[in-house]
Amino acid sequence: MMRSLLLALLVLAGCAAPAYQADKTYHLTLLHTNDHHGRFWTNSDGEWGLAARATLIAQLRSQLEAQDTSVLLLDAGDVNTGVPQSDMLDAEPDFKGMNRLDYDAMAVGNHEFDNDLATIRKQESWVNFPFLSANIYKDNKRLFRPYIIKNIDGLKVAILGLTTNDTPLKSKMEGHTNTEFRDPIAEAALLVPELRKKAQIVIALTHMGHYPDEKHGLDSPGDVTLARKVPGIDLIIGGHTQLPLFKPDVQNGTIIVQAHEWGKYVGKVDLSIANGKVNLKHYELIPVNHKDQKTKIVEDASMKSFLKPFKKSGDKTLLVKVGSTEVKLEGDRAVVRNQETNLGNLVTEAYRAKFNADLGLANSGGVRDSIKAGDITYETVLTVLPFGNDIVTVKLTGKDLKNYLTRVLAELTPGSGSYPQFAGLEADFNAKTKQFRKLVVANKPLEAKRIYIIALPSFVAKGGDKWPDLSSFGLQSYGFMDADVLREYLTKVGLIKAADFGPFGKVKVKY
Repeated sequence: MMRSLLLALLVLAGCAAPAYQADKTYHLTLLHTNDHHGRFWTNSDGEWGLAARATLIAQLRSQLEAQDTSVLLLDAGDVNTGVPQSDMLDAEPDFKGMNRLDYDAMAVGNHEFDNDLATIRKQESWVNFPFLSANIYKDNKRLFRPYIIKNIDGLKVAILGLTTNDTPLKSKMEGHTNTEFRDPIAEAALLVPELRKKAQIVIALTHMGHYPDEKHGLDSPGDVTLARKVPGIDLIIGGHTQLPLFKPDVQNGTIIVQAHEWGKYVGKVDLSIANGKVNLKHYELIPVNHKDQKTKIVEDASMKSFLKPFKKSGDKTLLVKVGSTEVKLEGDRAVVRNQETNLGNLVTEAYRAKFNADLGLANSGGVRDSIKAGDITYETVLTVLPFGNDIVTVKLTGKDLKNYLTRVLAELTPGSGSYPQFAGLEADFNAKTKQFRKLVVANKPLEAKRIYIIALPSFVAKGGDKWPDLSSFGLQSYGFMDADVLREYLTKVGLIKAADFGPFGKVKVKY
């Protein structure tokens, strides 16, 4: 906060910004985070959290400024959605905590749109840094600032915000009428030439995802495609795919970085700028109190004191036991998006059982964490299923269900959040020929004329995450949220044993 106040005082005093010197070597470090997802507090192992991040960033700023190096702190979006104590407070502790860290800018992520526009504007009011996105429009006007230009001792740094145009398919989007997510690459192609005339360095702060060699599957193109198609971007600081880039990916002369997720790391990009050239001196991801980290970062006492009331207010409601498990229930992103897991089976079985349906279905992207062996609290359930999706049912004939499952199994392939989890299905399917060698629903071979009931989140039932849209078949809503359906099921079961939910390998797909 002190840094922001000093800058504001200089502006009020009428101090002219220094001019750029072409023959001078400027040293600039970008510190960056992304996909925070409500992790303002440490987890059960004492990892991460904004208090440790505060200490680390203060130390880095002090060291770099002593070396005559300028520092910018940036976030690549998705501050919202993931931890109940944050979600129930509209991420107030997260945004206000980030404001205390003096972030310079944030890209708008797709999960910012899990909230309505009034909530997003309220979140903007809590911070002194801008929300950036050049490609989000409402009624043909941009909803956010497209870019900012920072003058750092004469060096002009342009920071362009871009958001994935998959947002309508990957967030709740309730209440966002007439909101348009235009192609971010096309917007960048228009703006980057303009920014090159205004600044010596152009940074794209993106929430689009890093897909190596442009292999983005069903998802929209990400940072690699941006770098290859839009010349003139010096650095892309990204998010969305929540993968750590321990080494920069350099494409078409553009440096691409990403700092994993949840504040597990702070990325540090050291640049030198001279004679019109931007050079990468060093890059690293600095861990923030991982459980196997030898030297722990002491949490900032002031930040922890500020955040503690938010944590306490949520704990009163959420730390209630709803069940227990003998075994870890697997919801880790890298696993659940690539294969059947016991947690995927549990969640879909809870949906199926609630409505006495023939099939329970879910997208793996809706499962956001694992459940450790031991007692399960309501907080844990809300962490696993944070999106508040309404669970709906739909009735399909056996013929329509076969067509639907053909598309689901052929199109929603491993590696994406769209990858499906099932309860009540046995299948042997060839994705290339789109033929079933076996198709059993609710323990009986599929019958073409029989009516089947499917229970699934409204998000994917309506075509979210690129699932086939079932709206035309008539979706039945009952007002039951996904987390509450799972909580009720866990309360009835009591103890989950190791063999209860597999994985069983009942759905086999040849790709």
